[in-house]
Amino acid sequence: MNEDHIRPWGRYDILDEGIGYKVKRITVSPACRLSYQRHAQRSECWTIVAGRGRLTLDDVESNKSVGDVVKVGIGTKHRIQNIGTEPLIFIEVQLGAYLGEDDIERFSDDYGRVGLS
Repeated sequence: MNEDHIRPWGRYDILDEGIGYKVKRITVSPACRLSYQRHAQRSECWTIVAGRGRLTLDDVESNKSVGDVVKVGIGTKHRIQNIGTEPLIFIEVQLGAYLGEDDIERFSDDYGRVGLS
């Protein structure tokens, strides 16, 4: 287990990466959620593979479950919350010229991390 990828809401694991892309497995613990955030330099595509989540995409909420695909455009505010009792797991494909973890602008966060990373 790579301790660098542990977060207050769960963890992420990098599955693959190359020039212009990165693939992660994101695991969100029950009753937890990611920060409400956006990215200036990357888009993301999520595929839900386990669990159930409540997605917020530019202030619009919807429920997601296994097999659902979410497209997050550059500059789109987004977050997902685990609304089940089991881990919520999704595969995230990032695309962009810059994919660093510091390309996050947080608007709301349950763990006191509001602002730029």
